[in-house]
Amino acid sequence: MTSKISTLLAFAVLSAPFSLAAPEPSPGDVDVRPAIERMYPTLVRIHVVMEEGSQGRMKKQQGSGSGAIISSDGYVLTNHHVAGRGTRFLCTLSNREKVDATLIGTDALSDLAVIKLDLSTRRNPDESLAVATFGDSDALEVGDVVLAMGCPGGLSQSITRGIVANTAMIVPPNQISLRLDGERVGELVRWIGHDAVIFGGNSGGPLVNLAGEIVGVNEVGIASLGGAIPSNLAKSVAAELIKSGGITRSWIGLEPQPLLRRGEIGQGVLVSSVWKGSPADQAGIKAGDYITHYGEELVADCHAPEDLPVFNAMVLGTAPGTNVTLTGTRDGEAKAWTLTTEVREPNQAKESEARSWGLSLRDLTKVSALEKRRENTEGVLVDSVKKAGPSGQGKPPLSVDDIIVGLNGEDIQNLAQLEAFTDKFTKELTKPAPVLVEFERGLQSLVTVVEVGPELESQRPRTADKPWLGANIQVITDDLAEALGVKGKRGVRVTAVTDDSPASRAGFKNGDLLLKLDGRVISARRPEDQGVLPELIRSYSSDASIKFDIVRSGEPMVLEVQLEAKPDPDSGTSDFEDDRFEFTASSLSDEQRQLSEIGQTGVLIEKVESNGWAALGGLVSGDVLLEINYQPVSTVDELKKELMSYRESKPRSIVFFVQRGTHTQFLEIEPRW
Repeated sequence: MTSKISTLLAFAVLSAPFSLAAPEPSPGDVDVRPAIERMYPTLVRIHVVMEEGSQGRMKKQQGSGSGAIISSDGYVLTNHHVAGRGTRFLCTLSNREKVDATLIGTDALSDLAVIKLDLSTRRNPDESLAVATFGDSDALEVGDVVLAMGCPGGLSQSITRGIVANTAMIVPPNQISLRLDGERVGELVRWIGHDAVIFGGNSGGPLVNLAGEIVGVNEVGIASLGGAIPSNLAKSVAAELIKSGGITRSWIGLEPQPLLRRGEIGQGVLVSSVWKGSPADQAGIKAGDYITHYGEELVADCHAPEDLPVFNAMVLGTAPGTNVTLTGTRDGEAKAWTLTTEVREPNQAKESEARSWGLSLRDLTKVSALEKRRENTEGVLVDSVKKAGPSGQGKPPLSVDDIIVGLNGEDIQNLAQLEAFTDKFTKELTKPAPVLVEFERGLQSLVTVVEVGPELESQRPRTADKPWLGANIQVITDDLAEALGVKGKRGVRVTAVTDDSPASRAGFKNGDLLLKLDGRVISARRPEDQGVLPELIRSYSSDASIKFDIVRSGEPMVLEVQLEAKPDPDSGTSDFEDDRFEFTASSLSDEQRQLSEIGQTGVLIEKVESNGWAALGGLVSGDVLLEINYQPVSTVDELKKELMSYRESKPRSIVFFVQRGTHTQFLEIEPRW
């Protein structure tokens, strides 16, 4: 998967649908054209918006990956790390057609996921799809020619060629353990290693044999080798995801390791650890035991880490609730242990945002609770904290890995209960109120108070009335004074006059030299004196009448100005932060309106949160928002009213028409409600 384009020239990128005008193979060369012709039309480029808990929020980011169509009704096979956290999918087919898609199911342990194309969003919904077929990954041998197909860097579909280098590749044991959403990479999967070039964005794309069949799903790149998930595993996982939306596996609570090299008697796998209270623990299995049979299946001697996934697959593939007898040895004596397998939960639950708390939170799973030496899964795990948020300002503040166990005296056993408490507590509140939070941090049982309440709008207060002139100026430095014919004088030069302002009504013009205000010298002669005249103006009331001694085209004259209060452009909110689209807008100043030449329409986009819905749609700071869904927006209050109405109607997308510099463009914002 990739969110940035890199090393573009390393690929033979196909920017148009594959043409049959490929060169004839040289004598003795392998002809890859039949495989390409069969598989290329099934390739899919996947653009995805995903979410991940960070700093107390569910932060969004964009990425891209690859996939292949595996059914006529539009199921697409890809990686979990491409699609598993996705909330919005846009797929590009090999003919450049763009089609929406939804997530059907995902499996972090195998790093596989299935999405489904929404065929109703095709140009021709009745047009048939090209469909890929699976080959037998067990039939692959080192040296076989394979093709890696996908969309590197989010570019168009491409193909590279290589050979199988390894049929049982795993993460090197001396490397830091790689985890994907809490699951250990390599616990179940042994990759097909190959040297067909892949980069970020190829993830999820098929590894193809010369028959044009999927024999692997590309997942990783290690040094000069790519690693693909074997198709036999991918095919079975995809079928279960399509049928059930998830994968059901067994857990017995022991961890195996390869046999030691010291020469003692031992066969099968060596038990390295046993989880307390697990089926293996209850059956009496201990660290140091050897497992030689799992039920009726012989456990082949495990001499290397590459052999471990074979035993893991035996356990994981058992139906939960099955009675299984494991046989082996302890201290050289034969042993047998009978146990009942349990449903394997994910090692780590998916996080969720608790915006009123400034937290992202997770439920505890069986394994995550055991890792924290807890006897049960009761409580809610703090995943991330917004330091400036309610929980980050508690005394003491909540921290990552704290476990919330009580709120205002109520026991909290899971995230659903915390959300229900929050909804009930904040329902009638107009401002935040204190909540007594009981939580555990390591071996300590602590309490704190967190101010929790409704999500308040973020906006600046209106400013008090201030006198307004309506002219931009520059300081008359000594050099300028001499050049402009007023040597030795101090003052300012008018550089712009705002339409329908006190200055324009008094007859000010660009180039006027303002030397005195009500008989007092405007004592400005250095660039840093730019604020002298504004400060003098502010000393008057907003309805005062003042006189300027000026010089225009060498002629002295006096202009009388009737000051007035600086107008509030929208007579309402001056600044509005929308927490759904995640941007901040403010009123345009008169100067900004003049520079933009947009009249009275538009509001200024001051800030756009990185990877928020607005940012993902292309909105940037400095844009002037002119229209929403083709309706003009003139004030911040109008913008606020329009955006708030969408929280009820929940449209699939919203069109922003913006001005960016001298250009205008339409942006399609697609929030997840």
